[in-house]
Amino acid sequence: MIWLSFIFAVGFVGIHLFSKRLKLLKVLPRSRFLSIAGGISVAYVFMHLLPELGVFQKELQGKLENGGLQFLENHIYLIAMAGLVIFYALEHSVKTSKRKNKQSGNPQATSGIFWVHIISFALYNGVISYLLVREEYEDVLGMLLFFIAMGVHFMTNDKGLRATHQEEYDRYGRWLLAFSILIGWGIGAFADVHEWIISVLTAFLAGGVILNVLKEELPEERESSLLAFCLGLTSYSILLLLLRNKNLF
Repeated sequence: MIWLSFIFAVGFVGIHLFSKRLKLLKVLPRSRFLSIAGGISVAYVFMHLLPELGVFQKELQGKLENGGLQFLENHIYLIAMAGLVIFYALEHSVKTSKRKNKQSGNPQATSGIFWVHIISFALYNGVISYLLVREEYEDVLGMLLFFIAMGVHFMTNDKGLRATHQEEYDRYGRWLLAFSILIGWGIGAFADVHEWIISVLTAFLAGGVILNVLKEELPEERESSLLAFCLGLTSYSILLLLLRNKNLF
């Protein structure tokens, strides 16, 4: 399924480059589409990523000889928590920078903060694209569900980053994020890495997605559509359950 994963990676690139033109994302306050996207991402984290960490932890038992790596055998969830904390720290630094600059008449974050923020999301994107290749999908539908969950996640991340950094994001940020997708796919397709690296990357991704879902995809009360959110969460959860239990078809 290597070429199918490449097609999906190109789809991710297209989302970053052209999401600004999607009418669904131009509605302010957040549209029902974003509430559905939040539900899909939450379902993916709790129905797939977090259970998968438990599987990774069992598979790593007794396989890591290095003392530091052996610690991960029983504490892989700490990596997920670290991913959440890292992205929380990034958002805090951006808001702090914007608040300080606003007092001097410039409401944007400093250039240095912008690049740290974008490079961090580029690494995040690279992990997602890498796992697009290296995940052990049961079939094409499994890969498609991953693409859907991360695709809507990218759309809402783009919206948040564009709102935060404005012209700088369109001029530099979206191109770097798109390029990081191809780099991540290339590493996944042509490099052979140890299983523990995949487990660490998956854990980091889970923590990052949880934070970014809470930050971008779960609308504030005045902007929310509970029905749309529940629709996205429920429908995607059912799809994942059907994928795991094919005897239900």
